[in-house]
Parts: sequence; structure tokens; C-alpha cells
Amino acid sequence: MVTTLLVVVVILAIAFDYINGFHDAANSIATVVSTKVLTPFQAVLWAALFNFAAYFYFTDHKVANTVAKTVIENYITLEVILAGLVAAIIWNLLTWWYGIPSSSSHTLIGGFAGAGMTHALLTGASPLDAVNMSYVVKIVSFIVLAPVIGMVISVVITLIIINICRYAKPATAEKWFKRLQLLSSAALSFFHGGNDAQKVMGIIATALIASKVIPDFEALPAWVPIACYSAISLGTMSGGWKIVKTMGSKITKVTALEGVAAETAGAVTLGITEHFAIPVSTTHTITGSIVGVGLVKSVSAVRWGVTINLIWAWILTIPVSATLAAIIYAGIYYFK
Repeated sequence: MVTTLLVVVVILAIAFDYINGFHDAANSIATVVSTKVLTPFQAVLWAALFNFAAYFYFTDHKVANTVAKTVIENYITLEVILAGLVAAIIWNLLTWWYGIPSSSSHTLIGGFAGAGMTHALLTGASPLDAVNMSYVVKIVSFIVLAPVIGMVISVVITLIIINICRYAKPATAEKWFKRLQLLSSAALSFFHGGNDAQKVMGIIATALIASKVIPDFEALPAWVPIACYSAISLGTMSGGWKIVKTMGSKITKVTALEGVAAETAGAVTLGITEHFAIPVSTTHTITGSIVGVGLVKSVSAVRWGVTINLIWAWILTIPVSATLAAIIYAGIYYFK
């Protein structure tokens, strides 16, 4: 049944997707902007185009299904989803304001799980009964694995490129790598859209199922993916310039060659995880890839102080989002 609360939840979910877009715009455009291949305005339009293009390719919605099953269906209510979304939006806006490239994906999952666990606790069940631990363990493990995979792939790609081009004229190579960076940034934006838009699709699906609008995930209406891909694309067009600065120059100085390697490594990693229906952080993935290209130069080429601060943000995202959601849900529960 369509209710006012359901409409509010869907609107907030789409708003979160928009915020996800401008929060994570830096993931796709930071290196292409820092190497001056595109202007910031051109870069966000380029990224947004390929964010939306993913809609036509990712039709199985496997990542969305994983997110939808994070919380056990018996503990999902519209109030739970509302609390999770509000918590995720608050943390996303705070990290955006301070220029911290945290994970929108883990913010959303943390908020959803935290609200579900609080609902279980307040209704007399164990908080752990509310979450599907096999899915949660998979998601949490990739907080570490995604950046490591991205880093390893970027190291390998960088070394291959360096060996192939060792006799090339620097000016000619630079010109070609700037052209190739258009392709690598497009690929990263494409997989970013495919991975991140699906997470909000999963949340909207749970809201529609909880309201008895649809019987199950397979009956997801066609407007949901269109709305989610549109929202994240529009958000990307809005940009997130503070985070662009962190990703594009503060971790390590990136050349066009290294931009191609990092973006390609990020795209490959996201493609692999999407294939296995794992909702990973695009932020974590591209950060690991940028660290990888820095390591090829030398360990000292990576600004480890900045990187360690980012890792702390990654570690804190799920528990902070879960705690915020727990507080918000408790308030809704006692005062509704």
C-alpha cells in the first residue's frame, strides 16, 4: 500500500543517490582533472554520461539484491529504512563538507543495518538476528580487499605500461596517455554508476516490499532503476570539488600515464566485484589504485599521512552510520 511514509522514504533514497553522485564524483574525475586532460566542468559531464550509460548494461541488479538482503526481512519496516537513510545522508554530507572521501556505499549499508539491529533489540530480539551475517561479512571484508585489489592491479598495469613504452618519446607518450585517460575515466564512471546506483535500488526495493507494493525483488518496477541512475548522474554533474583535491593531488602526484593505470585498475576491480554481486566502495577502490601507481615510483611518493586519515574514515563509516541510525530509529520508535 502506498503511504505518505513510503513516498518520503523513496524521495530520501533518491536524494541520497544524488548526494552519492556529487560525493563520489571525485572518484571518476579527480585524476583526469589533476592531469588537465579535461576541465572540471567537462569532466563531470563526461562522468555523468557514463554513470547513466551503465543503466543499459547492468540489468540483472545483483548488487541491489545483495543490499536488499543485508537486513532480514522480518526486521525491515519503513521506519527502519527511514532511519538508515537519514543517518547515511547526515554522514555523507559531513564527510563531503570536510572533504573526506568516505564510502557512500558503506554509509548506506551501515545505516540500514544499524536501524534494523535497533528494531530487533527494541522488539525483544537479539540485534544480530536482524542482519544476514554472510552478506555483512562479505561487505565488510571488501573494505580491506577492494583497495588492496585496486592497488595490486594498478601496480601491475603501471609496470606493464612503463615496459611497453620505455623507448617512446616522452612528449608523444604523454599525448597518447591523455587521450587514453578519456577512455579509462569513462570506464571507471561506467562501473561506478553500475555499482553505486544499484545500492539505492536495493533500499527502494525493500521499502516497496515492506509496504506490500511488490511481492519480491524480482517485481521491481522499471521506474526504480531509471530514477536511481538519473539521480546519481545528476549528482555527479554537481561535482564534489573538495574531495577532488584530496583524490587528485594529496595522495600522490598523478601523471596522465598513472591516471590511465589507476582508473583502469579501479574499473577492473569494480567490474569483478559487480560480477560477484559484492557492493564495494568506489572510493576505497580508486584510492587503492592511486596508492598503487604512487608505490611504483617509490614508497615515499605516497603521502601516507593523508592515506592513513582516509583509512580511519573508512573504518569509522559503518559503525558511525549504524550508531546514528540506531539513535534516529530509537527516537522514531518511542515518539511515533
